[in-house]
Amino acid sequence: MKILLLNLYYPPDTSATAKMAQAVVDTLCKKHEVTVVCGRPSYDPTGRRAWRPWQTERSGNLNVIRVGSTAFPRFDMKKRVLNYLSYVLFSLPRALLIDCDTVIGMTDPPFEGIVGAFIAMLKGKPYIYNIRDMYPDMAVGGSIVAPGLLARIWEKLHRWALRRATCLVVLGEDMKNRIVAKGIDAAKLAIVRDGADILGTGETSPELDEAVIREIRGEFSFVLLHAGNVGFYGAWSTLLAAAKELSAENVGFVFVGEGAQRDALAFEAGGIANAKFLPFFPGNKVPSVLAAADAHLITIKRGLEGVVVPSKMYGILAAGKPIVAVTPSETDVAMLAAKLGFGIVADPDRPAQLAEQIRVLAADRAHVNAMGLAAKAAAPDFDRAKELEKFVGIAERTVALWKN
Repeated sequence: MKILLLNLYYPPDTSATAKMAQAVVDTLCKKHEVTVVCGRPSYDPTGRRAWRPWQTERSGNLNVIRVGSTAFPRFDMKKRVLNYLSYVLFSLPRALLIDCDTVIGMTDPPFEGIVGAFIAMLKGKPYIYNIRDMYPDMAVGGSIVAPGLLARIWEKLHRWALRRATCLVVLGEDMKNRIVAKGIDAAKLAIVRDGADILGTGETSPELDEAVIREIRGEFSFVLLHAGNVGFYGAWSTLLAAAKELSAENVGFVFVGEGAQRDALAFEAGGIANAKFLPFFPGNKVPSVLAAADAHLITIKRGLEGVVVPSKMYGILAAGKPIVAVTPSETDVAMLAAKLGFGIVADPDRPAQLAEQIRVLAADRAHVNAMGLAAKAAAPDFDRAKELEKFVGIAERTVALWKN
């Protein structure tokens, strides 16, 4: 097959979608030809590109076409929107000239799913829409875009893209349920989870850095760790309120990472002695970061279930660590934690209840250890390599059915 994949970010960009796009592409390229149409690196890139209308990088079955989008840093939202718009302006005509059997659209920029559906329609090709984050639901629910005319138009266009797609690839049951509730045929949806790298037989775990572990744990006797993006989706105030209630019990709430809400959260936490903020550690220290916690926090505020599906859950499971899911019960992480026994679920709107659940957990090391063992046992069911092969199979079947 000849596959066209559309996403603004691609390495040397370091965003989550850039990394997942690369993982999908690397797997597809084992058997098929893939052309990626992306923009100039702008998301904390490890390298830059000079401006050209487009420039091509070819390696084996992979052809990367970087169009001449603006490349402003991601921290200025207004300039970031210019990156989005210039990418669409340059990528749309270039994509129409590329010979392919199917079009795969991802979700950077946030309206790329609509653009991808339009391109696939004009080319007369099947469209596989890989939904990483659900827009405009996420923009409205995260208070990035106010409810109103823009949101209504965006939602109408997005529903058109969902109907136009030949296949919708989503990250979990909660996202699938949210899309079906929009009137989309469930038969069009397939779940491909991000998963985690699982050690094979005979492979040894990486050596842990005790200095990293000490820096995270400090003097706390029980550590709850939120490692990752501190964005618009979390029940952050609930976490801080629970931390304040537990401040005299030596239970630490440690936040490792950056994000749009990080500075505001750190300011709100002023005076809460057991709330600690650290920057991201280098990538080779991730195993040590995961190992440092007694339990990991995953949070999604009410109303965003199925809108954002945190992929970090799978790495936590592979590390054999329990999860405290501060999320609605309808989220994937909450449903799986209850079913497989690797975590507890707390209401994101009830901080006192969360504090009491953590208090009970911190006093019951046997339960914590049992959940860790359940996490380790569950991890192989979410092997990233198997999930990526599932994606390849979906693409192959989509094209075969289209041609027949």
